[in-house]
This record gives sequence, structure tokens and C-alpha cells, in this order.
Amino acid sequence: MYLRSCFRQKDGKRHAYWALVESYRTVRGPRQRVVSYLGEMDAEGRVGVRAGVEGSHQYSLFDSLEPEWVEVDVKRVTVERKLDFGGAWLGLEMCRSLGLPEFLAGIMKTGREDIPWPVMALVLVIGRLSDPSSELHLAEHSFAANALGELLGIPADKINEDRLYRALDQLLPHKKELEKHLKEKLGTLFSLDYDLLLYDVTSTYFEGQAEANDLAKRGHSRDQRSDCKQVNIALVVSRCGMPIGYELFAGNRNDVTTVKDMVKHVEGLSGKANRIWAMDRGMASKSNLDFLGEEGRRYIIGTPKSMLKEFERQLLLLEPQITVHNRLACNILIRISVVDK
Repeated sequence: MYLRSCFRQKDGKRHAYWALVESYRTVRGPRQRVVSYLGEMDAEGRVGVRAGVEGSHQYSLFDSLEPEWVEVDVKRVTVERKLDFGGAWLGLEMCRSLGLPEFLAGIMKTGREDIPWPVMALVLVIGRLSDPSSELHLAEHSFAANALGELLGIPADKINEDRLYRALDQLLPHKKELEKHLKEKLGTLFSLDYDLLLYDVTSTYFEGQAEANDLAKRGHSRDQRSDCKQVNIALVVSRCGMPIGYELFAGNRNDVTTVKDMVKHVEGLSGKANRIWAMDRGMASKSNLDFLGEEGRRYIIGTPKSMLKEFERQLLLLEPQITVHNRLACNILIRISVVDK
């Protein structure tokens, strides 16, 4: 049952009346009938009726009631332990919608640690969401400044960088399981299209020597920091930008050598569905094109500049109106001609 507003003109004025309406199903579809005409009602009266009908006293966010006023001596009011609440609360609710607390509790082992590893994993996720920063910044500043500890029941003095880094070590072995879980959950929450996947590689560098990291190598630096070791980060996203999967590669690894690994990784998560892979010209090689052409894979890859010059004369003979300045058109036409051959 619900409240329905009814309007009528009286003495040149528009008056609102309220009726209690019940919905019920018939063989011809849903129908409504008026249970009672309630007449004019203020906001407080409508909330009371709704609470009585629904059997609860939970107020709607948009129901306005008459405020109750009290006098406060502002000189004697102090603020203690002021915390940022919104980001931490929203992040926790999002994790619950994705089923992360239950999933993490099922895959991460717990022992004698003060704070269970699944809970620490939530701290990492929500901390990165509400205030993107390093684990050190989260331990020294962010965690104590927001209400995440209150929501999860964790004392602020229990969060330090060592515990956060150890939580990352505990979570890393479950990377593939986590990616698969998130893909399935996102597929039920949103209307995601996986028909077009965009793939690219970026990098991040280290200020120190990173001697304990086997992947930290010197290579082509996108940050103009050739003096620093780095790792390459390969990412696959859907057409709307939703991350599908990622991998870390050695900092000295060439982009073109990562294609096969990433395609197989994503196909292991999502299967070999009929999709199109889109990549830039840095991924183009004969070996990659042969691999992508196997088993009916479809792809669009930017053509290297050397090949543009090679095919420029042929394209202009076929379509005189095409100019090499139209890079996208040339790339697509050249790639189609190469595949056809």
C-alpha cells in the first residue's frame, strides 16, 4: 500500500488530498484500489501513515518534519575527534554491494594476527578509494582522519605501514580469483559490454634501488626518468573504461612482447568470446598479428609509420580522396588490407 495525492479546485485554489491505495494483481495485470480517503494531511501525518502501513518507523530521506528547537550555549560547545565520514561509509557500502567482505573472508587465511587479513584488505581498498595515496600516507594520516576505523571496529593505533604492506602480500596470491569475482559482480550490477576491449601499457618508477623487486628494471621511461628503475603495468578495460584485468611486467620489457600474455590472461577470466581487441601501434608485430588471427580473434591495431609510407601509394591509387593526414582511416584500411592478404 502507498499514499497517492489527489488534487481539486476549490474557491479558486488548488487543494491536495491524500488517499491510501492498495496494489494487487489480477489475470489482466496489476490494479489499484482506494482503501481510504484521508483528506488533507501535513508531512508529519503522511510519515505516520506510511510507518503504520509498512510496520516500521524508518523515515524517508526526503520527508520533511517540523524541527524541534533547543537552545545551545555555543561558548560551551567543543569539537572532539572530528572525522571524515562520507567517503569511508560510501566505500564500505560499495564493497558490501560487491560482496567483497564475504569473498575476502573466504579466500584469505586468518591466524593469530590482531586484525584479520580480510579486514585489512578492506582498509586498503576503501583507503585507496576515498583518499588515493600510498600505504604510508594511509597509515600516518588518512586512516586516523576518517571514520573507517569506527565503521570496521579497528583502533587507529593498530594501523601502520608494516601491517598494510603485509596485507598486500596476503592479498596478491588471490589476484586472479579477485578479478574473476569482480567481473561477475560487475556484470550483475551494471550493463557492461565486453565486445570491445582496449589494451595499453604504462609504467611507474621507483626512487630507490628496489633490489627486492625482481621486476624493477631500467627501460623506456614514460615519465622521463631513465635514471630510475621501473615496472610496466598492462591494463585491459572495456569500452566504457571499466577495468577487466591487469598484469605487472619487468620495467625493461617491450610493449609488443606483452600482447600474448594479456590476451591469454583475459581469455582465462572471461572466455574466448567474440570480441574486438583495440591496441596502439606499439603492439604491432607479425608474431602478434598471427597470434591474434588464430581462433577467429578480431582486432584493430594502429599501423606503424614505416608501414604507412609503404602503403601510402597503394591507398592513394585506390581512393584518391584519402590523404595520409587522416591517420585513423589509413590505419584501419591498411590493417584490413594486411589481414585480407
